[in-house]
Amino acid sequence: MQIDMKQPILDKNDQLASELRARFAENRVFVLDLLASPGSGKTSTILATIDALRDEFNIAVIEGDIASNVDAERIKAQGIPAVQINTGGACHLESAMLKRAVDVLDLARLDLIIVENVGNLVCPTDFDLGENAKVMILSVPEGDDKPLKYPGVFQVAEAAVLNKVDTLPVFNFDREAFESAVRQLNPQAPIFPIAATKGDGVEAWAEWLADRIREIQ
Repeated sequence: MQIDMKQPILDKNDQLASELRARFAENRVFVLDLLASPGSGKTSTILATIDALRDEFNIAVIEGDIASNVDAERIKAQGIPAVQINTGGACHLESAMLKRAVDVLDLARLDLIIVENVGNLVCPTDFDLGENAKVMILSVPEGDDKPLKYPGVFQVAEAAVLNKVDTLPVFNFDREAFESAVRQLNPQAPIFPIAATKGDGVEAWAEWLADRIREIQ
């Protein structure tokens, strides 16, 4: 006899995610779930996105990490509300974790919540958080073969951000092969090449996100 524990966990997660989604919709808050490996530049991408959008939208950030509050403190230093979730070893965020973070935010005053999921290319793809969109960040140093190795995360993403493109001359990264693999997995997903720490390419990415936010306001 085999007992599948995964489905009951996902069912419970999805039920709460649906409740969160309704709550976000009621308050017209766009929730972005960012998925990426450790070191891909999630936090630097978030900071660049905040700089590009903060004049138009009220933004908060929810940081998911196994431990520490380093990234949340970097966000707060920019005057942006940030809530830290420490998973204590779990490789992904779940809707129950997100709810606890959301409960301390004033949704009526927000337009955008950026969720920085735990650095992982596998586990977070299975867990609905009630978000409006999942977006995948890959950095050039990680290699152009990641869509082939981790297809699931690229399939669920509504857009892909290719970060650290300023390092292309240094690494053996086949950008054409990467983009072709992404389009085969997810033909509708736009690909945004950026260098987050320098601001290169951020405008196009931020405008895509801004359009999505405006759609629900």
